[in-house]
Parts: sequence; structure tokens; C-alpha cells
Amino acid sequence: MLYSLVRPLLFLLDAESSHDLTISGLASAGKLLPPKPVIEANPVEVMGLRFPNRIGLAAGLDKNGEAVDGLARMGFGFIEIGTVTPRAQPGNPKPRLFRLPASRAIINRMGFNNHGVDALLANIRNRRFNGILGINIGKNFDTPIDKATDDYLACLDKVYADASYVTVNISSPNTANLRQLQGVSELDELLSRLKHRQQSLCDEHGRYVPLVLKIAPDLEADQIIDIANALRRHRIDGVIATNTTISRDRIAGDPLADQQGGLSGAPLFEKSTEVVASLVRALQGELPVIAAGGVLDGKGAKAKLDAGASLVQIYSGLIYRGPDLVTECIAETR
Repeated sequence: MLYSLVRPLLFLLDAESSHDLTISGLASAGKLLPPKPVIEANPVEVMGLRFPNRIGLAAGLDKNGEAVDGLARMGFGFIEIGTVTPRAQPGNPKPRLFRLPASRAIINRMGFNNHGVDALLANIRNRRFNGILGINIGKNFDTPIDKATDDYLACLDKVYADASYVTVNISSPNTANLRQLQGVSELDELLSRLKHRQQSLCDEHGRYVPLVLKIAPDLEADQIIDIANALRRHRIDGVIATNTTISRDRIAGDPLADQQGGLSGAPLFEKSTEVVASLVRALQGELPVIAAGGVLDGKGAKAKLDAGASLVQIYSGLIYRGPDLVTECIAETR
């Protein structure tokens, strides 16, 4: 109810200013207000972790882990922060974030703008939230693609002790050549080295932290099968389907359709759900699929689970619906 009053004011600002103001407000709320209990609704165990409900926050909203306590007040069963890179970087030139209200969509070409992994860790080590926290990691824009694995390993080393799970983001369309890492040979090398490092870190810390891969929606059927086989071959713990799309088929005619970047929101729903279903078939239950992409109501969240997903993440829907979307999705997926 409150968000319906605030949203018109936020929409008077450009999208990125509104985003920054929202994160600042949530960070303040998390510090000043007492914690709220997480909503328990049909708890489920996935990747060896107990999720109090199936609805989580997707990475991208809180890139630096500044507002975890404020976001937790919405009732999420889990929160994913990032994408974070080894070194701080400004991201792509502004403007780089656009609302498409008629399509209930967002286009972004942010480019992994973040304060760096050390700043993120300083933020989250002050949190009161003790629920499941995923940390999404990426490569710096100026790291050559053939050295990308080094960046992922550097981030994994740093976040391992503080993460409930770690997501490896190789699917953003806004970092040059990043999606190249979804190719068979590149993915094999990346996953092999990450899995080996995960085991070393488990031995060092006495604690197993699951590894999750986040993939693009813009994949052919044979590419999905190849990725599924690589995930099984390297015993990766989970997969998030999907990131944003570069397709503009479903927003043809929108005045912002020609803006470069990843498209999220309602136009992504069908495509991302198809990828979920294809992955579920290819993986044959060997690892869980976490669904993301275009969930703007409770029925959308349930459709992701019906497609075979174990968990659901939301982000763009929050921009249009606010915190009520979280409780609606939880209620629909009990």
C-alpha cells in the first residue's frame, strides 16, 4: 500500500537516481528499525541449505551489500547481492538504466558498477540478517576474457567465508565478451578450476559453500544441453535461469526498444521459463534450478515452480509492484 504512494514520486526521477535513493533508504531502514522475522512458508532444502520460503531477491539490486537488513524486512527467503568484482569499477557511461512502464520492463547496461569485493564484505559483516545470503561474482571489465577465471577465483577466495552460496555470473550482456564463457571449452575450464578451489576452501574453512552458475536466456537448445552436461560433469551445486535478454521481440515499437543492454521484466517471462523447463529436463534432477526472469505476480512465481524450478528470484517486478510482490509470491508458492 505504501509503495503505491511512493512509486509515482520515484518515477519522477531518472531510473538510476531512483535506484540509488531506494538503496539508501533501505540501508537506513535496516539500521534504524528492528529486524523482522523471515516469513516461514513451506520451507525447503536446496543445495543443502534450508530456505524458509522459496522467494528470493535476484542479484543486481544491491550490488554492494549496503541494504541487506532493509531488504530482509520484505520477507525474502533468501537474498543475493552483487554482482561484485575483484576491483571497484564505475561501470558503463550514463544514462544506462531505463524503465519501460508500458511493457513493465527495464533495460540496463550498468556494466558491473560496484565498489569492489572488499567494500561489499565490509558492508555485510555489519549486517543483522542471519538468513541465506548469496554473493554474485563477476570479472572486471578490463580483465582479458582468457584471464577471466582468475577474477572469479579471486572473488571466490574472498567471499567464501561470508556467503551461504556463491553465484558465478557469466551471462550479463553488458560486459564485453562475457557470454563467451558459456561456450563448451571455456565453461569446462572455468568450472573445473572453480570446483577445485571450492574444495580447497571447504577444507580450509571446514564449511561447504555451494557454487551456482547464472546463465543467459538467449541460448539455443543444444547450448542448454551442453551447459547442463557441464554442470553435471563438474558437480556444480545449482544454476540460475536466467539473466537479462538482448532480444527485443516483445517490446517492438517501444520508444526505448533500441537502447542497448539487457532487458528484464514481463517481456522476459516466457523465454526465461522455457529455459528453466529445458534445463530441468536436461539435468534430470541432478542439481536444482533457480528461476529468475519476468515474475510480476504470484502466478508468475508459481509458473516457474511448475516448470521445475526449486526456488524463484525477483527483481524488476519489485520496481513496478514493491514489497507486496514478495508476500504475494510467497503466498502463491506455499
